Amino acid sequence: MNTPAHVVLNLLCLGRRDEGLFIAPVILGAILPDAPMFVFYFVEKVLRNTPESIIWSKSYFEPHWQNFIDLFNSVPLILVGLLVSLWGRSPFGTLLFASMLLHIAGDLPLHNDDAHRHFFPFSDWRFHSPVSYWDPRYYGNLVSVIEVSAVMISSFLLFNGYETWLGRGAIATTGLLYLAYFGYIFAVWM
Repeated sequence: MNTPAHVVLNLLCLGRRDEGLFIAPVILGAILPDAPMFVFYFVEKVLRNTPESIIWSKSYFEPHWQNFIDLFNSVPLILVGLLVSLWGRSPFGTLLFASMLLHIAGDLPLHNDDAHRHFFPFSDWRFHSPVSYWDPRYYGNLVSVIEVSAVMISSFLLFNGYETWLGRGAIATTGLLYLAYFGYIFAVWM
């Protein structure tokens, strides 16, 4: 799934309470597994001026990038964080790591060639799903429509359920970022 979709769906599952203590860690946990991808893309596209075709066919698969990306998608490491947060009775940490796990649960069935090593650093195993959230060779066109529909419905439910400017602002901002993301895709990749 795209990062804004993770944010909205994680808020629907974990962040229904309209308070910053609940919204902030869920949003952060939804973003963190994808954060290394933003760093990777910035370095490759902006700093190194790598062409798009090379970024996604070669650079993405370089071991140092894969290790960096998979570190933030590691179920064992996130579980350690969750257990420490539960032991320390940290609501912020508990929601943060639960949101990261939910992000991974959403990604696992939707990555084919770009699958993560979710048991890194203990295993190099990858689940190559027959379905992709973006690749048309693996039903990406259909999954994209389902994702956009799920995000729109979830955003509507959350926006109407939140009463504070923080909650509604988080949903509105996420929606704008989602639109900007698709605008960038059409401008750069289409």
